[in-house]
Amino acid sequence: MASHKILVIDDSRVIRRTVRDMLPQGNFEVLEAQDGQEGMNLIHQEHPNLIMLDFLLPKKSGWEVFQEIENHAEIRKIPLVLMSGRKEEVTEKIPEPFKYFEFVSKPFDQKQLIAAIKSAMAKRKLMPPLVAAPAPVAAPAAAPAAAPAAAPAAAPAEMQEFNEKIAKMQAEIDGLKKQLAQVGAMPGEIDKLKQQVAQILAFIKQKLK
Repeated sequence: MASHKILVIDDSRVIRRTVRDMLPQGNFEVLEAQDGQEGMNLIHQEHPNLIMLDFLLPKKSGWEVFQEIENHAEIRKIPLVLMSGRKEEVTEKIPEPFKYFEFVSKPFDQKQLIAAIKSAMAKRKLMPPLVAAPAPVAAPAAAPAAAPAAAPAAAPAEMQEFNEKIAKMQAEIDGLKKQLAQVGAMPGEIDKLKQQVAQILAFIKQKLK
């Protein structure tokens, strides 16, 4: 009874038959798929022990199949051998070194095939587990708007200067009052002094507003 299932995904019947004939008899059960979509179906249904994947396929390309395998937590653990007649087709999509799968160039002989299978099995053991994408981080709450700054208080020096002016004006008003008391019967002078007092008082009121 076969102990291992090998899935060969290739649109060439010759390649599929070549792989079957090169494998030791009795040790492997060979499953065949002729396009990428059929290959993906067999991977999910049969859970093979090894996948041999052509890079150029109809319906679903080998690159698309490779991406589906790599993004699936379970089937990405299956050893993988990529096949192509032109290695640059593979390296355009997947740069070397191939850390977790093996590549074999077509055409290949039995020795190359067996070596690729053994290397793929060893490399797949190094495959890290699939890490789930982190949940999106909620945006921090907006900081509350700062309260409008209070109007700056008058500088102490300005207040002192203003108080000195008021005291000076008050002294002038007192002096004018004395002069009014002394002039007696000089109505013209009295009116003039009254006007000066009124002007000073109006100026003080304006400053205090």
